[in-house]
Amino acid sequence: MAASVCRAGGAATRALLSGRSPSVLGLKGSRSAVSYAQALSNIPDTQITTLDNGLRVASEESSQSTCTVGVWIGAGSRYESPKNNGAAYFIEHLAFKGTKKRPQDALEQEVESIGAHLSTYTTREQTAIYIKALSKDLPKAVEILADVVQNNSLEDAQVEKARQVLVQEMQEIENNLQDVTFDYLHATGYQGTPLSKSVLGTSENARRLTRADLLEYINLHYKGPRMVLAAAGGIHHQELCELAQRHFSGLSTEYERDAIPVLAPCRFTGSALAARNDELPLAHVAIAVEGPGWNSNDNVSLALANTIIGSYDVTYGGGKNLSSNVGRAAAEFNLCQSFRPFNIRYSDTGLLGMYFVSDKHNIEDTLHVAQAEWMRICTSATDGELIQAKKALKHALLAQLDGTTPVCEDIGRQVLAYGQRVSLEEWNARIDAISTKTLRDVCSKYIYDKCPAVAAVGPIEQLPDYNRIRSAMYWLRI
Repeated sequence: MAASVCRAGGAATRALLSGRSPSVLGLKGSRSAVSYAQALSNIPDTQITTLDNGLRVASEESSQSTCTVGVWIGAGSRYESPKNNGAAYFIEHLAFKGTKKRPQDALEQEVESIGAHLSTYTTREQTAIYIKALSKDLPKAVEILADVVQNNSLEDAQVEKARQVLVQEMQEIENNLQDVTFDYLHATGYQGTPLSKSVLGTSENARRLTRADLLEYINLHYKGPRMVLAAAGGIHHQELCELAQRHFSGLSTEYERDAIPVLAPCRFTGSALAARNDELPLAHVAIAVEGPGWNSNDNVSLALANTIIGSYDVTYGGGKNLSSNVGRAAAEFNLCQSFRPFNIRYSDTGLLGMYFVSDKHNIEDTLHVAQAEWMRICTSATDGELIQAKKALKHALLAQLDGTTPVCEDIGRQVLAYGQRVSLEEWNARIDAISTKTLRDVCSKYIYDKCPAVAAVGPIEQLPDYNRIRSAMYWLRI
C-alpha cells in the first residue's frame, strides 16, 4: 500500500528553466517557435461550473488514459490560532486513515484494486487531497475522494498514532534546512501575524490537540464555497459535474452563528533572525522583501526579474559563461553552493527574495552580489535580457504542466486563488506586454529602498549588520 497512498509536500517555489541564447536563434529557432505556438493551441480550455452549494468544479479534458482529480480547500496554517496551530497538518496525516464508511484497511485495498495513487499536502493557505487513477476509474476516484474529505472517521486510535508520527517528524524536520530557513523567514518577516506560524505547528500543540479540536477545524473550514474539485486528463467535464453533484452535494455552506472566517491582514516587518548551529557545514540564508498577493498583475514583471537573476548550483556546467550575473560570480569566486530566487504568494501579500547555501565566510559576499543584482535590475535592466527572460519564462510555464497531476494542481490552486484559471495564451500576452521600463518600475516598487527580512541557519556567528544589509537596498547617487 506504500506505493498507493502517500503525502506530498509542495516546494515553496519552482526553479525557472534556462532559455536559449539569442545568438543561436535561426532556422531551428523558427521551428521551435512554431511548435511552441502549436503546443499552446493544442491545450484544451479549462471549464468551470459552480454547484448550488458553492463548490467549484474545474477541469481540463484530454485524450490521456489516466487522470488526476482532487479537492483544493482554502484552509491552512494562516487560518489557525496559536491554540490550534498545526490542526490542518494533523488532519492531513489522518486523511487516508479511514472514513465512517471505509475502515483504513478497506480504503487501502479499494485504492490498491484500481491502481490509484493518493496524495495530500498542506500550505499556509491551501490544503489539497488528490488521487491519480485510470480515466475509466474516475467515478470510483471521485467517490473515494468525497468520502475522505467529508467523512473522515478521526478514530481516537488513529489520532494517537498520527500524534506520534507528528512529534517524530518535528524532530526530523530540523534536518531539512531549506524548510527550516523559510519557516524562520516567515517568522521574522510576518512576526506577530498568522503567516508567521509554521504549517507543522508546535510540538506542544501536536501533543495537545484532540479529536474535538480537529473536528472543530474541519466543521469551520471545509465548506463548499471554499473548495474546488479539479480534474485533468481523460475525463469529461459534464460527467465530473454529475459526480460532484452526487457525492459532494452534502457539503455545508453555512457557519455556526455566522462565524465566517476572515483572513486578518498580515503586515511585513523588515528584520533578521539567525539560528546558529556550528555542527552544520554550510549556512542556509534567505533574504526577502514584501511582494504582491496572488491577484496582482505585478507578478508577471517579478517573474521576469527572477528569470533574469537565474539560479545556480555547483553541479551546473558553464562556470564563467553562465547567463546569470549571480551565477557567474558564484562560479568564479566560489561564493556559494547553490542559489535561487523565489516569489511566494499569498492572498494579499508575498515574499519576493533569494535563497542560497554558502560557507559561513562567504555569506556577506553572496548577499552583496545578490543585492547588487537586485539594484541593477531596478535601475538598469536591458532590453536584451528582458527578451531572453520572456522566452525562458514562457517555456518554463509550458514545461511545468507536463502530466495530469501538475495540470490538476495548477487548476485547483488558480481557481481557488483567482476564481478562474489563467490560460497560457493569456500569460503569454501578459508577458509580451511587459516593457523594460515596466520591469524596472515594478522591481523598484517592491525592492528598491525597501526593508528586507533575513533568515539564516547554520554555522553563523552573526549575520552581517542589518543596517549594512539595509543600506545595500539602494544606490547612492552624486
